[in-house]
Amino acid sequence: MASADTLARAAARLKPARAPEGGALPRAWLVSDPVRLPDPGPMLARMPRGAALLWRPYGLDRAGAERQGRVLRRLTRRLGVRLLVAGDARRAVVLGADGLHLPEGLARHGILAPLLLWHRAGRPRWLCVAAHGPRALARARALGADVAVLSPVFPTASHPGAPVLGPVRFARLAARAGLPLVALGGITAVTARRLPPGCVVGLAAVSGWAAPGHRV
Repeated sequence: MASADTLARAAARLKPARAPEGGALPRAWLVSDPVRLPDPGPMLARMPRGAALLWRPYGLDRAGAERQGRVLRRLTRRLGVRLLVAGDARRAVVLGADGLHLPEGLARHGILAPLLLWHRAGRPRWLCVAAHGPRALARARALGADVAVLSPVFPTASHPGAPVLGPVRFARLAARAGLPLVALGGITAVTARRLPPGCVVGLAAVSGWAAPGHRV
């Protein structure tokens, strides 16, 4: 649990921020992954109260996603963790989720009217958008997103050898983003210290909360 504790401390040092439409934004984000963290439930107990779970039920059939979603919703409520559902407004409604996360491709090309209607119908419901560069950040602003997850900041086990933003470019994008940012990709307690102060409101990780040295 040492890694989770140290990364949580790094997240706790971030300046608290509020979503444009209300509610304190989480500073610690656990991200599920169909290969590396298909069941985030056991990891939730390691997360600080007020953290977020970005649940990506990719690869699950409908019954499996509904079953896991119910379990995670009960856990997040009991542990004081905010639940954001990736890419499925219907499931977010059924679960009474705290927010909806749009992958970059869906934000760019998807049929978004039902998603945006859900976001605007009840407050505070957060709209979170994935971004990998300036165009995606501009799209997130245009959609009225409350927060964007910008990645990959550092080398990541999810995409070995893929280009990364690095802390300098990340900070430049953050300065022009026009909305709060969460950093994802290679985030550990060590790499988090390389991010310039004030450029992020949250730190996101898949396995970085679990084991020392892991990159997410």
